[in-house]
Amino acid sequence: MTNKEPTANHLFTAIAQVIQQARQQVRQAINQQMVLAYWEIGRLIVEQEQQGQQRAEYGKQQLKHLSEQLQSEFGKGFDVGNLRNMRQFYLTFPKHYTLCSVLSWSHYRTLMRIENPAARQWYADEAAAQNWSVRALERQIGVFYYERLLTSKEKAPVEQEARKKATELLESPRDYLRDPYILDFLNLQDKTWQESDLEQAIISNLQQFLLELGKGFAFVERQQRIRTDDGDYFIDLVFYNFHLKCFLLIDLKMHKLTHQDVGQMDMYVRMYEEQKRRPDDNPTIGLILCSERNQTVARYSVLNESKQLFASKYVTELPSEEELQKELEREREKVLRIQEAQAQYKTDNPSWQTLNVDVENYLK
Repeated sequence: MTNKEPTANHLFTAIAQVIQQARQQVRQAINQQMVLAYWEIGRLIVEQEQQGQQRAEYGKQQLKHLSEQLQSEFGKGFDVGNLRNMRQFYLTFPKHYTLCSVLSWSHYRTLMRIENPAARQWYADEAAAQNWSVRALERQIGVFYYERLLTSKEKAPVEQEARKKATELLESPRDYLRDPYILDFLNLQDKTWQESDLEQAIISNLQQFLLELGKGFAFVERQQRIRTDDGDYFIDLVFYNFHLKCFLLIDLKMHKLTHQDVGQMDMYVRMYEEQKRRPDDNPTIGLILCSERNQTVARYSVLNESKQLFASKYVTELPSEEELQKELEREREKVLRIQEAQAQYKTDNPSWQTLNVDVENYLK
């Protein structure tokens, strides 16, 4: 029979895919607009320099003055080092239509260090096609992946090894977890709901919640019991990720993140490692879902350096256009602060670009 109307399940799946794609596009929009803006800034700087004197000292003083003006008007992130990077970005990629929307500014800063144009373009194409993280891209450049492919008679083993290493670099909890999680599908409009209501709503909408969690997650148990000599403890939600090959423990909080929340999750993860983790599992990770993040707690607790503990904000309503704009601005400021820190690191460590890479040891 043809032209059948879609079932309710097929309709949900189709709509869920549309929502997921829309959210991904919002995330990518920040990156894409920032990359294009930096390319345009680089173009303006180059064209201005070409109209004026060509002496290096003149250009240096001009950038310093420009940097002071921009930082006074727009805040940090436009120091001389970053402006030089933007100028080099335009010189390295003079045609903006060749820029790839899925590559970040950090990807392009890495690519700019490659002198060979053919190699640079090949790495850019592969990074986009294979979804390499910046770490994966740096790794492939460091082990001369492009050069090895050119000189290898049997290219398949080289490609297989490179993809395996790139996947290993991608598969870390930070690459899978989000912040914030949008739980508008729970329909929790009434402000009187409690944590137990939030948990029940997630269980009742488990398929949508799994879609929001991301790829590779499977539900294990609700209120899983952990027995100890001093009593029993119950973990709100437990999942397993088949890509990361580890358990994910989720603790639901209706308040702003506290040190007590972090300590509790740290204890849960330690107990789970001892009692539940199997020999072939990777380390258990814990995620605190809270109504509001706390930057002080995030900075001055084990969350700051832990590879197993994370905290994310959740929202039960889609943000308004104004709220979304504010979130975009916060993300943009965060990126600029990271870039400033990276630039300062390079200033304090002038030999960072000349580090010798032991390729054989790195491959191990």
